[in-house]
Amino acid sequence: MTTILAIETSCDETAAAVVVDGRHVLSSVVSSQVDLHARFGGVVPEVAGRAHVEVLTPVVADALAQAGVSGPQLDAVAATIGPGLIGSLLVGVAGAKGYALGWNKPFVGVNHLEGHLHAAFLEDPDIALPAVVLLVSGGHTMLIAMEPAGGYRLLGQTIDDAAGEAFDKVARYLALGYPGGPAIDREARLGDPQAVAFPRGLRGEGYDFSFSGLKTSVIRYVQAHPEAATADIAASFQEAVVDILVEKARAAAAAIDARSICLGGGVAANSSLRERIQIAAQADGRRAFVPSRAMCTDNAAMVGATAFFRLRTDGPTPLDVAADPNLRLTFV
Repeated sequence: MTTILAIETSCDETAAAVVVDGRHVLSSVVSSQVDLHARFGGVVPEVAGRAHVEVLTPVVADALAQAGVSGPQLDAVAATIGPGLIGSLLVGVAGAKGYALGWNKPFVGVNHLEGHLHAAFLEDPDIALPAVVLLVSGGHTMLIAMEPAGGYRLLGQTIDDAAGEAFDKVARYLALGYPGGPAIDREARLGDPQAVAFPRGLRGEGYDFSFSGLKTSVIRYVQAHPEAATADIAASFQEAVVDILVEKARAAAAAIDARSICLGGGVAANSSLRERIQIAAQADGRRAFVPSRAMCTDNAAMVGATAFFRLRTDGPTPLDVAADPNLRLTFV
């Protein structure tokens, strides 16, 4: 039995979790900074870093207490080393290394994106492989093939804005508040998704995504039609995003003969995307895995799950490893 304390501070969530054998979550604590950044309409890196410093120690203490374990009882300490905001990453990495040294435990550095891939297995260890994972967040939009042998293969990704970034920018323009994803989702329920025929970027052109043109189309439409109902704009924008996400995930799954389609990342909490991906997968005879909303957002449980497999395959991470805000996911 391998018990790991995991820390996640890649952006604006301070999180700690205790995970056993990469599958069993004994505790998962997340301290959100949404209220701190709401008045700015987005995450302010310096504010995020300072907040992590203030709450990391109590968050870790809470995670250990809820799990009923102490530092000396752990087998390893893990932390996200990238990608993310460098100031935020440094707080978590330095803290985790300090705990590892103090308790004489190995340290494991984890790629945040790989964490989202492993999050699915925390709630459903029996996901059928190969699987296509649609990873959609504020910083990333990717289609990844997960192979039965344990490797990953990049099928497609955004060439400009990530889906979550587009949600934030459109919500800000429509004065719907922050964070943009939930704000658009709420407003869209009141509108007509067919009211405006917004473009679907790169439709029918492989598995890459583009949302920059869609964002610009929303702005231009509102400027030309100031009388348009905000709810209709939000619903039509969301429909355009979800359409292209589901279409490309479905095509990618067919191309590799995937047995499952999985969602991951913050945008996976979107109600329309969750419903549509399940309908599409069922229609194609595939399983759909839609994570709980708690597992969509950044959390340390997914870091602990990944750390278990990294420790088993690669061994401990050297303590001189640096946080890398541009860390890439290794595809093998």
